[in-house]
Order: sequence, then structure tokens, then C-alpha cells
Amino acid sequence: MRIITTQDELARFCSECASQPWITVDTEFLRERTYYAQLCLVQIAMPGEDDASAAIIDPLAGELDLEPLLALMRNPGVTKVFHAARQDLEIFYQLDGHLPAPVFDTQIAAMVCGLGDQAGYETLVRRVAKAELDKSARFTDWSRRPLSEKQLRYALADVTHLRVIYRKLDAQLERTGRTAWVAEEMARLTDEAAYRVEPEEAWRRLRTRSHAPKFLAVVRALAAWRERTAQARDVPRNRILKDDALLEIASNRPTSIEELSRSRLLMREGRKRETMEAILAAVQEGLSCPPDQMPRLPAPDRSRHKDPALGDLLRVLLKAKAEASGVAPRLIASAADLEMIAAGQHEGVPALSGWRREVFGADAERLCAGEIALTASRRGVELVELEDGRPVAAPKATAGAGGQVRKPA
Repeated sequence: MRIITTQDELARFCSECASQPWITVDTEFLRERTYYAQLCLVQIAMPGEDDASAAIIDPLAGELDLEPLLALMRNPGVTKVFHAARQDLEIFYQLDGHLPAPVFDTQIAAMVCGLGDQAGYETLVRRVAKAELDKSARFTDWSRRPLSEKQLRYALADVTHLRVIYRKLDAQLERTGRTAWVAEEMARLTDEAAYRVEPEEAWRRLRTRSHAPKFLAVVRALAAWRERTAQARDVPRNRILKDDALLEIASNRPTSIEELSRSRLLMREGRKRETMEAILAAVQEGLSCPPDQMPRLPAPDRSRHKDPALGDLLRVLLKAKAEASGVAPRLIASAADLEMIAAGQHEGVPALSGWRREVFGADAERLCAGEIALTASRRGVELVELEDGRPVAAPKATAGAGGQVRKPA
């Protein structure tokens, strides 16, 4: 195995990778005790059939400067192939302020190729690469040194089998004309806005029962203070203040340490005087927010629940379209998408744009508008053209669950 622990080795290996059309990449990291993920290993494989064209980079070895690696991740001439890339991309964004590009995610590609919802790497190794993984080292503490040969081989397997998976999925996408579909998904995955952490926006991830602006203003101030503090100390945000405690404080709005100390949910860290003073300051900041600057959430749209039957029809249509196209239903449309379509709220719904519209969205809108109906036969679910609520004499071709386009007899 090629284990990179020196600056010269890193520069030389990254230079080799830069001459390739694509590389496979994976990372091992820890984040249970920190705010930011602690990068422990980076595994990379170049096109090839053996371990000689792969390497493990050890960021914890001495004073290794990762700039050659980061430059490789930014290199527009080399496609970076990941599996379930989001956490890996987040790590590189934290290190560099830039996302790797261009990127290919085999998990998303597998969904487009009909290999199930969010297929795991082990599943793809078995089904696509026709190999087996030894998962006995999956719970390794990757920050400990030295690592055993078994642990290192486990880590390296995450990129060596990925080469076979990438080649086969890429070929299938090319053959089926769906390369552009995955490219559309990669553009969404590599939107840097999704990886920026803005403390002032941290409140949006909390589930609040009340939409009262003053309450939300206090929640926003507390969540922003917690996020900044967690970042500064590099500890998980819930180590500073748990979500339920934050919401309880926002509801009670204490004005003194004595009042705050009565909170049942405040843990030991939150009971330190310095922390309590910071919490009270955040509460006051929220309470003093001018009314026109208070956060507001849209009122719940109860119209979404008025026609559950239409939602059921959309789910049937989605299942039929997913089977016909061989694409995982979850990738085509989410439950929220179906709910919004059924409620007539079509603007900004992902399932109604891009390749999703071609596969499902256009017919979903037509179903809601009463232009088509669904019928079942031994061949599966089919679409029937309607005119004034009645089947037309010469219906257009419809797609059955088997994927063939046909006209009903």
C-alpha cells in the first residue's frame, strides 16, 4: 500500500493524479466531539486495476501541508468520483473555502440507474463490482495511530472498488442518455450556498411550534449565539445548549440568572455563570429586535390537506413512472413535492423542473388538471387521455409500469 506521510510524496502523487481524467476519492473523519469534522485520512485511486495506482494520504502525519491535495480537488480537468459525497464535500469546503469540482456521486448515479433509494457503498460493490467488502474495521477510531494494515486496507477498498462502479454506472448513463440528469444533480450537490454556515440562519433548522415573531426573534438570537460559540470552541452545538433547552428558554424569556437557573433542561455547561450571562444577553437581543426586523414564517397552508385522494393518485403515478423509467422514486419526487403539487402550489417544486418534469412532473400537473386519468390492468398502471372528463376516442400513447410506451387496446 502507498501511504503518504511526507510533503514530497504528496506533491508527487497529486501531480500524477492531475494527469488523469478522473480519480475516486473518499475520506475518513471524526466529528462526534467537534463542531468541524476532523480529517483523518484521504483515500484516492487513479484509473487502474490494482492498489499500485491508489494511495492513502495521512493528514495527521507531522506538519503535512494539504495544498497539493486541495489544488487537485479544484482542478477542473479531473473529475472527482465520490460515493454519498455530501460529507466529504463539506470537509473540503471547510479546509479550502471551495468545493471539489467537477464531481460525480455514484450514489446519485445509482438512483438514476434504478439501483434503489440511496444505495450504500457495500451494496454497489456487491451488485455492480461483483465483489465483497470486509466491514470488520468500519468502527475504527481513525484519529488513533498507528493504524493496522487491516484498517488501512479497509479504507483503501472504499476507492479501489469505486473505480469499477464509476465506469459501469457512467457507461449505463451514456447508454440510456441520462448523463445530463446526473449532471443536473451534481450542480445541486455542489452549490456552495448549501455548505455555508451562517449563524444568523441557524434558527431555521429548529422545529418550533409557535410562529410568533417575538418568540422567533429570541430563538434566532439564541441559535446564532450557540452557533458562534460552538464554532469558536470547535465543539458540537448541543454541547453548548441542546435544542429543547434553547426552545424552552425562548418561551420563558428569563431576565435574570435566578430565573434562568430554574430551567429543567439546562445542562452543566449551560449553568456556568459566563454561559448564563451570554444566554441572557441573547434573550435580550431577541426581545429588543425591532418589529419590522423580526423573523417570520409563512402560516401553515391547510389547503395541502384538503384533497388527500389527489395525493394518493400522485403517489400511484410516481410509483408507475419510477418503475417505467427505472429511477428511484425518492430521487424523482419527495413527499413534500407531492403534497405541494396536490395543493396546487407548483412554483419552485423540484419535481416539476429539469429531468424530473420529463419523467414525472408534466404528467403530475396534467393529472391534477383533469387532463389524464390512471387505469390499472395486468400490464400495470397506464395513463388515459381525458376530454371534458371523459376518455378520448383515440387516446395517446401511455407509459405502463414495464417501461414500454404503448396505446391502450
